[in-house]
Amino acid sequence: MIEPTSSFKENLQLLPSIEGLARIELVDPTGAVVATIENKPGKQGSLVVYQYLHQEFGAIDAEAATHGLAVFAEHTADAKARPGAHPNIDLLFGVIEGDAVLEVRLFGA
Repeated sequence: MIEPTSSFKENLQLLPSIEGLARIELVDPTGAVVATIENKPGKQGSLVVYQYLHQEFGAIDAEAATHGLAVFAEHTADAKARPGAHPNIDLLFGVIEGDAVLEVRLFGA
């Protein structure tokens, strides 16, 4: 597991590649897909982080979400100040605040 820095860009360089990954689905305990993160510009940073959290924790529970917020670094403060601006970070806040644990489903390219 990485020790996150205060820079999202630096943290991304420490995480595994998303080569060959088309998308991730985040699924609640009822089986409903609550979010999809695709491998496309503007979403790839989140895809890298969620793939990493899946590899390290198996699911997005409060511990994984807390670590994920540290990995998102400076974007976490912005997300807290502007709810809705960073929906993939907002999901982590939700898990920490008591929303359901999320299963991560990976889909290859």
